[in-house]
Amino acid sequence: MADFQHVHEVPPEGANADWTIPQNWEAFNADNHRMWDRLFTRQSELLPGRAADAFLRGIDMLKLSNSGIPDYRELNARLEAATGWTVVAVPGLVPDAVFFDHLANRRFPAGNFIRSPLQMDYLQEPDIFHDVFGHVPMLTDPVFADYMVAYGKGGLRSLRFGALHHLARLYWYTVEFGLIEQPDGLRIYGAGIVSSYAESIFALDDPSPNRIDFDLVRIMRTHYRIDDFQQNYFVIPSLEFLLKVTLETDFAPLYANLKALPDIAVADIVPQDSIVTRGTQEFAASRNKKVWFYRSKHGL
Repeated sequence: MADFQHVHEVPPEGANADWTIPQNWEAFNADNHRMWDRLFTRQSELLPGRAADAFLRGIDMLKLSNSGIPDYRELNARLEAATGWTVVAVPGLVPDAVFFDHLANRRFPAGNFIRSPLQMDYLQEPDIFHDVFGHVPMLTDPVFADYMVAYGKGGLRSLRFGALHHLARLYWYTVEFGLIEQPDGLRIYGAGIVSSYAESIFALDDPSPNRIDFDLVRIMRTHYRIDDFQQNYFVIPSLEFLLKVTLETDFAPLYANLKALPDIAVADIVPQDSIVTRGTQEFAASRNKKVWFYRSKHGL
């Protein structure tokens, strides 16, 4: 956490009590807009045939192909008309309770900064490209939009049970790094994948990671990596399935049961897994080597 630049203990000067700030779109300079366009062009050329249909529809619905960082005044008019959601600017990572409250009330908090050219392929903190390009298109889908509301409400409840780490794993393996099985094949929908050129390729094409059918308890027991490609990805059969499982599960006794169950390591296969593809786990070099590999392989 010490390396993060946009982390605050209390709302910084100029922020509201809910940590929101004005987007102040006019303050983004030409370099900021060029960085957005560079990232958008690279991902939008790669993702057809890789990203979920719901994500690609969202890109079109929100008109994200327009040049430059989106102005929330225009973006929110389209998003709110679709599912009642809005995007709010925040100065960086916000406390868990604040984050959950925003989700529960159909507000998605987005970091109000954009990466530098040196951070094209990796940055620790979610910037406006990750948050808006990666997350917001899926919020145009009514089913996924409802899932995010349910997650936010569940997150607020989880704080009473000391179970945040278990629920965080569900977010990680769905909202950030989820895969979905469509009639035309496996696709990516997690924001951490669709906003990353390298992982958009790795998650679907590389033989190294395990791809495992979604199981709620299994996911909530599973560690994850924040500094590398994932070694396990979890596959949902549909967005409807994801929402149904979330709404129909009583999480209070689940949290109690999880206390008695051991955690599962990031790359492990367990006997009850329904495996889509068993990975070789050969691609276990450092993140820097992986980024170099993908940049050289794909001409970046």
